[in-house]
Amino acid sequence: MSVKPEAASALFAGPFALATLSAPEGPAFPALVTPDAQVIDLRSVLGDVGLTMRGVLDDWEAVRPRLTALGGAAGPVRGTLDEFRVHAPVEPRQVFQSGANYRQHVIDLHVAHRAPGDDRPEEERRAEAAEIMDRRAAEDLPYVFIGLPSAITGPYDEVVLPAWAEKPDWELELAAVIGRPAHRVSVEAALDHVAGYTIANDLTDRATVFRRDMPQIGTDWLRSKNAPGFTPLGPWIVPASSIADPGDLRLTLKLNGETMQDESTKDMIFNVARMVSYASQTARLLPGDLVLTGSPAGNGMHWGRLLRAGDVMDASITGLGAQRTRCVAEVAR
Repeated sequence: MSVKPEAASALFAGPFALATLSAPEGPAFPALVTPDAQVIDLRSVLGDVGLTMRGVLDDWEAVRPRLTALGGAAGPVRGTLDEFRVHAPVEPRQVFQSGANYRQHVIDLHVAHRAPGDDRPEEERRAEAAEIMDRRAAEDLPYVFIGLPSAITGPYDEVVLPAWAEKPDWELELAAVIGRPAHRVSVEAALDHVAGYTIANDLTDRATVFRRDMPQIGTDWLRSKNAPGFTPLGPWIVPASSIADPGDLRLTLKLNGETMQDESTKDMIFNVARMVSYASQTARLLPGDLVLTGSPAGNGMHWGRLLRAGDVMDASITGLGAQRTRCVAEVAR
């Protein structure tokens, strides 16, 4: 059973957002949603009965002006949002994830994991960490790795905690959605390739991040991050034109009503443009692909409280709406 958040005065920023919806017993379809929760089926508007959200994004440059006009006019409304199930807004071909990208978060980790015998005052160690972060922002590169589309689930769907996951944790992140192919694009041009933004909760099992059997090979992102449903996504893709500054958005995650993460994207070490540009230097980013931009301080490991069955996560980002997901235990087979 999915859990939807309480109604808010504003679903998202701007005149419209994009969603993937379905009626009871019906197939999923790409939709335009208005701020007053009216739903327009884009298959009928764009004349393609088999259209998906990825298909919309494949033709983003041509479609965007039509959607903008539609969002500001009385379009062919199919119904209201409460009549439909909300799915993840897009099925990407590729998911680019990132770590260690919020300055305060990394400084906190640096201070918490001091070397044996390092008895310097915390203030001194914190100042050292801040200097390292400033140097990293100026001279180093983002840390990007690959996630699986099969880990994505809807913004109100249940999150199944695998029986083997000993330390499941939350990671609220801003996700950029690609709207134009991008390969070796500059930082200056990178945001021209972003169609919009959405919310991602990039869950991680902390117990399996590092391989115990072969520590020399480092991190195991396949096992720790890619269980089915470990990436709740959405509810909307809000067009980039409706987000004045992706570097000034507030991310808030509450666990059972208690605030755990509350930070601005101003704290990013590498901003969205640098993340997209960096990923494109190696890979060819395709329409519908996701570039996740890292998670701020306040993860479960920080609080000493990991996810368990029955927990409800409420995640929101300025202008992008909110998602609510309940954790459930894996059913034994």
